[in-house]
Amino acid sequence: MDIVKLRDDLEFSRIVHGYWRLMDWNISDNELVKLIEEVYDLGITTVDHADIYGNFSCEEKFGNALKLKKGLREKLQIVTKCGIKFPSVNRPENKSHCYDTSKEHIINSAERSLKNFNTDYLDLLLIHRVDALLNPEEVAEAFTKLKNQGKVKYFGVSNFLPSQFNMLNSYLDNSLVTNQVEISPLCLDAFENGTLDLMLEKRVKPMAWSPLAGGRLFKGNDERAIRVQKVLNKIKEEVSANDIDEVAYAWLLMHPSKIMPIVGSGKLDRIKAAVKATEIKLTRDQWFEIYVASRGVDIP
Repeated sequence: MDIVKLRDDLEFSRIVHGYWRLMDWNISDNELVKLIEEVYDLGITTVDHADIYGNFSCEEKFGNALKLKKGLREKLQIVTKCGIKFPSVNRPENKSHCYDTSKEHIINSAERSLKNFNTDYLDLLLIHRVDALLNPEEVAEAFTKLKNQGKVKYFGVSNFLPSQFNMLNSYLDNSLVTNQVEISPLCLDAFENGTLDLMLEKRVKPMAWSPLAGGRLFKGNDERAIRVQKVLNKIKEEVSANDIDEVAYAWLLMHPSKIMPIVGSGKLDRIKAAVKATEIKLTRDQWFEIYVASRGVDIP
């Protein structure tokens, strides 16, 4: 497994395991420990969470599993996110669906995540969504306090456009280490709105959520999805891949920004497919064939 260096003391596995749907997998804590260890044996050491996942319950479930196996947490890099609020039986204090990037909320969220994970530190904390009321001075104060206390090693954002990333970054003593955005053969926004250009400029490595377009690469029946499926299946045969997801991951991995795809499955065979993709080398012709199929029109 390739390793991506975000900072001298922060390295992620090229493939990240995501736990958004953890509560849907219907597994016990012991079964979760087994899955974490099996994924780790594949070379995937980085896990992606958010406080809101599973109706504010996935972090605690994961933390319960870590408690069962001494030393497991130290093998992993834990990424989590904060900044989204909505009414929930698990968060009765939340009165409405809104974004909150206030200093108080960021600090409280981080401390609650630490408790959920049964850990003393988070490797990376992300602001989950762009908040129209985001005060960069408050965010900077929260980040500085959490870092100085040793509670969070590094910080990043998710779903930020280039101007928003640069704006927040300009207020920080320690620059952002990633931007987690949606990227897939059916979502080209990051290629075309300057996001990946900025990541290259800043030498920042992006993370990709929904790299299989939420399953549309397999099941989508709209015109765009069908075009892309056809090309992925063609290239699957050319590169001797087992399925089109391997080709889709390989397509993301080919980009020079060193995109880190997040695999959000609890099925080991689907996770293995992402790992297998690290061995697949597409040609430039194949890469652009997928890109053009998604665009629906030829490149200029």
